[in-house]
Amino acid sequence: WWFTAHRRFSTIGSALAIMMVFWIGLNILATEALRTLLGTDVPAWAVLLASSGPLYVVAMPLSMLAFTRVPVIRTRQYPMKAGEFIQIFVMCIPVMFLGNMIGNILSAGATDGQATNRINDVILGSDWRMNALFIGLLAPVCEEWIFRKEIISRLRRYGEKTAIMFSALAFALFHMNVFQFFYAFGLGLMFGYVYTRTSRLRYSVAMHMLINLNGSVLAPLVIQQIDPRILDGTVSEAEIMRMAETGNMGGMGIMMLYGTVMLGLCIAGIVLLITKCKSWEFYLAPEELPAGLKIRTAYANPGVIAYLLLTVMLTGWMLFA
Repeated sequence: WWFTAHRRFSTIGSALAIMMVFWIGLNILATEALRTLLGTDVPAWAVLLASSGPLYVVAMPLSMLAFTRVPVIRTRQYPMKAGEFIQIFVMCIPVMFLGNMIGNILSAGATDGQATNRINDVILGSDWRMNALFIGLLAPVCEEWIFRKEIISRLRRYGEKTAIMFSALAFALFHMNVFQFFYAFGLGLMFGYVYTRTSRLRYSVAMHMLINLNGSVLAPLVIQQIDPRILDGTVSEAEIMRMAETGNMGGMGIMMLYGTVMLGLCIAGIVLLITKCKSWEFYLAPEELPAGLKIRTAYANPGVIAYLLLTVMLTGWMLFA
């Protein structure tokens, strides 16, 4: 029984490693092809296409050849009430902000402030419609399918917490970005709990979509309303006074409203995390791993070690390159 569990975790790790190898390899080929055709000035939408296309069309489907070797455990599906959905979504807001803060601090500290968040560069350089399609819609559907449905449905027999933790860590490492690692891990835990309790992918996909649309569409659109001189500090104090007198603050009013709403949601989310998380339920799985075997079984196997080494090396390269 234990060797079977060990082998199944290794198979899942191998499936993830296969996905990453094909994704990175095809992404490099697609990017080089774009540079050959368009030169060094490759538009941001083309960068998104070169990255997302190989992942969603080739790498993820190929990984299923390995995923299907681990059987799915069938569970009953449960609906989530609107109020509960809203509460958990609001809890995701402080998790996202705290994780983002930790990632930014560690990235800046490790590189003396030289590191840049490439995903932000791509988002700000792309048309909002392309961001909505690739980051706001396609990414949540495909990522939740792999990291929640395929992983948790196949590993939850060995413990709900074990499956959720494994899924969240795999999801965070998948981003290959210290800036995103911590908030992706935190959100992965939240999405994993939602999927485990409902066995319906629609709820975690919807939460993922809302968060991605906020970060890739709404926030950039708000920033674009602000006078660029205000952002780079080149506007004079006299001009700021004149803007205030005329009521034209170069979009600062919209920015302040957006910031106030997000701050309110963050505070509400912290309160809900403190008061509601204690009531979350986890049930004993049919083949629950003993406490002393959980880490050894889930992570000390060839497939998962290969995925961990690959993604950690790529994360370091992305940070320092």
